[in-house]
Amino acid sequence: MGPRDTYVLRTAEERGVRFVRLWFVDVLGILKSLAVPASELEQVLEDGVGLDGSSLEGAARRRERDVIAYPDPSTFALLPWRDGVVGRMFCTVREPDGGAFPADSRDALQRVLAQVADLGWTVQVGAEIEFFLFAGEDDSPVPRPLDDGAYFDLTPLDEGSDFRRRTIDHLEHLGIPVKASHHEVAPSQHEIQLAHTDALSMADAITTFRLTVKEVASELGLFATFMPKPLQEHAGSGMHLHLSLFDGDRNVFHDPDPSTPLSPQGRRFLAGILAHAGELTLLTNQWVNSYKRLANGFEAPRHVQWTRTGGAGLVRVPASRPTRETATRIELRSPDPGANPYLSLALVLAAGLRGIERGYQLGPEANGDDAASVDAPKLPADLREATDRFESSDLARETLGDRVVDLVVANKRAEWDAYQATVSTWELERFLRLL
Repeated sequence: MGPRDTYVLRTAEERGVRFVRLWFVDVLGILKSLAVPASELEQVLEDGVGLDGSSLEGAARRRERDVIAYPDPSTFALLPWRDGVVGRMFCTVREPDGGAFPADSRDALQRVLAQVADLGWTVQVGAEIEFFLFAGEDDSPVPRPLDDGAYFDLTPLDEGSDFRRRTIDHLEHLGIPVKASHHEVAPSQHEIQLAHTDALSMADAITTFRLTVKEVASELGLFATFMPKPLQEHAGSGMHLHLSLFDGDRNVFHDPDPSTPLSPQGRRFLAGILAHAGELTLLTNQWVNSYKRLANGFEAPRHVQWTRTGGAGLVRVPASRPTRETATRIELRSPDPGANPYLSLALVLAAGLRGIERGYQLGPEANGDDAASVDAPKLPADLREATDRFESSDLARETLGDRVVDLVVANKRAEWDAYQATVSTWELERFLRLL
């Protein structure tokens, strides 16, 4: 038993922890949990705990599979909304013989990060996560916003202000530093920015963040949603990811010339993401509703292009602090907060590494304020197209393995079929009496 295990046991005893929740996610990034009593914690840390591996397969479950979840003691934390008497740890899921379990999203990201480490680099990721906060007691099928605020509005002390304060307090108790928070462009829409950290910690933080937001909303009699586009007439919610590679303390993406936005390696990394953008979109935008956000503008990207000014570009290269080495990064603007952060980051990083490995050349910068005039390829238009492109992606299969790719595809095919078979309110209003 290592020092981290000893720390977990000592902390649990000193704080009177009664249960520890073991966390893992399925292939869609939906959080799963198994609770163990504190009396069993030492044995669980040594031997893991058995569970049904089909629970990681999303809605495409086929048959039960015995697997073992091994908690990662470095992720131990006390859940602040349980008065500190319930802990949590993320898990690595293994086959009974100790081999990797193909449907373990967290392990998929760790495999890519091992490749990055072999090159002598580490990955730093920041995240800007948007979401909506709605009235919790309303039984109407249409969500009711709590305010009419707009971008960066300072609203009076109300549910939204209290909500953000409580959420940040909880996140800080969980060891997740917050860089900033503010009201977003749509009514009752909020954004919280998570400070840069290593890629695995960020994926864990995003998963923890989503549960924390929902717990705080519930405390206030509200409900929060990470649905990409819940309001038809307003902007959807994005999850912009800020990415950079470091060699020790040196930012690999930084170029000492202030007029050059990225180093040669940074440019090849960006070129890799652009070249494989269509293949990875199913992971960064994995729901039918995701494409309502991408299709309707409101600053959501549609074209595969890069820019320094934002607009409709898929990737922005921030240029506000060109001489500060640590600030050099790329901002991927397509992901939404309903994504599986582990698989998304794994494939995005793999695309960037492919660009470096094969020397991809970065095309010219686009005018981000006038994307329609740019002859650039578009992101997939809907879930069906995104699924087709992901399924045929050699990069996805090499990075994630056939099992994960096939499971994600099976889930998304079923979702698309159900969506296609649904008669919408729009169709009834448009055609019922006309035809």
